[in-house]
Amino acid sequence: MKKWLKRIGMGLIVLIIALQFWPIARTNPSERGEPPGPPEVQALLRRACFDCHSNETQWPWYAQIAPASLLIARDVKSGRKEVNFSTWEKYDEKRKARKLKEIAKEVGARDMPLFYYLPLHPDAKLSAAERELIVKWAKQT
Repeated sequence: MKKWLKRIGMGLIVLIIALQFWPIARTNPSERGEPPGPPEVQALLRRACFDCHSNETQWPWYAQIAPASLLIARDVKSGRKEVNFSTWEKYDEKRKARKLKEIAKEVGARDMPLFYYLPLHPDAKLSAAERELIVKWAKQT
């Protein structure tokens, strides 16, 4: 039994070392735009959402180390695909309305920002009043 555990442990170590050489795209496209909403909502979106939902991602040091690099790159790619505030103005009105409805639902249900993002990014935590402000704005627009 100990022999197998040792082999599995060595295999995991080799795998983690090999993952360090896997190329991960940590890019920020040059396209930039103003986030939607009044200034107070824009400030909240920048603080709590922009790392995954814009082309202005602040890549932390641990985004260079696998397996965290794989997870972070996946989350950013997925977040930008869902809604990208850097390209918000390119969305048609129907898409904007759909995204605003989703924002109100996700933020209101406390599903955004993601629970596992907050421990390393405590400034992204939204108070109840801040959540309400975003939800109210998203529903009014």
